[in-house]
Amino acid sequence: MSPRNSVLEAGRTRQRIVERALVLASVEGLEGLTIGRLATDLGMSKAGVLGHFGTKQSLQLAVVDAAAEMFAREVPQRARGLPAGLAHLDALCEAWVSYLERELLPGGCFLTAAAAEFDGRGGPVRDAIAGLESLWRRDLSIHIRRAVTEGGLPATTDPDQVVYELVGIMLALNHSLQLHHDKRAPEHARRAVQRLLRAD
Repeated sequence: MSPRNSVLEAGRTRQRIVERALVLASVEGLEGLTIGRLATDLGMSKAGVLGHFGTKQSLQLAVVDAAAEMFAREVPQRARGLPAGLAHLDALCEAWVSYLERELLPGGCFLTAAAAEFDGRGGPVRDAIAGLESLWRRDLSIHIRRAVTEGGLPATTDPDQVVYELVGIMLALNHSLQLHHDKRAPEHARRAVQRLLRAD
């Protein structure tokens, strides 16, 4: 095998490990993710799995990155190209509800579960999760401010409060879907978002 093919194969194997790890961690948590379980699922040796990451923490961080890429693809990128303002904010929120509703991972929103798992801890994994959430909240705040500037939301709108309530709605949606298997929850979430964004 040529060096180039060897590098490509290693990259594909690493991607396969991360994809499987993301599915497992969505249900069992990042701390519940074990090299042994991954190796068994993928038909690899433990050394073969660990060799791609070096440490369990590096694997966990790779999984967080993969979850962030999935979220970016399924939520903000679906609203890309729409003009700034309330229409863009509406599309973002609908994409967010749809992402949770379609349950792309068996454990629901990975980042929501990981935030709950690591919120009381320190370290690089917790910092990565917190950083991603902060970036998303910042982006939401920017879109809310643009909606105010464009006249879609009242000038008195408090962007931080709207962000807080939107995050709360989505947390409730994920909780209702995962814990209670409530198929009505997405519609409740949509109504809550519209009530929030159309309040006089």
